[in-house]
Amino acid sequence: MDVIHSAIWVSDIEATLAFYVDELGLEKTNDFVGGDDARNVYVRGESDTEIQFKHNPEHDLGEPQTQRFDHLALEVDDTDALVERLTEETDSELVRGPLDSTGVSGRIAFVTDPDGYVIELIEPRDDL
Repeated sequence: MDVIHSAIWVSDIEATLAFYVDELGLEKTNDFVGGDDARNVYVRGESDTEIQFKHNPEHDLGEPQTQRFDHLALEVDDTDALVERLTEETDSELVRGPLDSTGVSGRIAFVTDPDGYVIELIEPRDDL
């Protein structure tokens, strides 16, 4: 058994792609309109596991998604540099960090994406 992808509804697919593809460097792997009339865009990093973003202007996102969804974790090369760039060049907000975490053996920070979802950036470190 393996994890293939997770699907997340977003309010603005272009802003989402700008953040995850242009700013974070993930690769767009698929883009289609499904039977529910939602645009489905898939992205991934170096592994085969993907994130599926779903968008349909008619879809009611309802209550803030952050009440049910805690965060998405991404491995990065330099947490500090990426946080600085995201908070200066995008509307991303720093939620916590950067800080060293012995629990995940890495330098971590939590930032927001265009829909306010929390993204944990993890820079693996052997010295923690």
